[in-house]
Amino acid sequence: MAFHVIAVLSWMSMLFYLPRLFVYHAENKDKKEFVEVVKVQEYKLYKYIGAPAMWATVFSGAYMIYTNMELMAQPWMHAKLLLVVLLIIYSISLDKIRLKLNCEKCQKSGKFFRAYNEVPTILAILIVTYVITKSIPVGFSIGITLFFVFIMIMIMRAKPKTTKKEEI
Repeated sequence: MAFHVIAVLSWMSMLFYLPRLFVYHAENKDKKEFVEVVKVQEYKLYKYIGAPAMWATVFSGAYMIYTNMELMAQPWMHAKLLLVVLLIIYSISLDKIRLKLNCEKCQKSGKFFRAYNEVPTILAILIVTYVITKSIPVGFSIGITLFFVFIMIMIMRAKPKTTKKEEI
């Protein structure tokens, strides 16, 4: 179980930080040397930390279920596993975005990546809540999801900050 928790923490680190690197990448396209450094960071974060941690999470989680099949009789476990599948899809989407950014075919903005970065947060909150409470608190789940949708909308609607040079 400790290995599973460590793997989850490592995977979540990548899920939280890689979109932040995408923000830097998207917002600094004109700074080639900077972007080249960010590309290396994106690659190493995904390939050396994120992907191995995701698979370690999946396999250790599957092993824990295999050794305690009664968990599969619990509705909260089904909900948790659905959210984990969504995290896996999100993780794979980050690699696809990384590849597009790497060959300069991604037109997404820094705002998009800031909003997209909220996805693993909401999924993590729901997963941890289900695991700790061993239930599916529907009102909480709907409320926290709507709250994060609101945050994502506000991020996308935010006006860009002006610099001192632009004001002159």
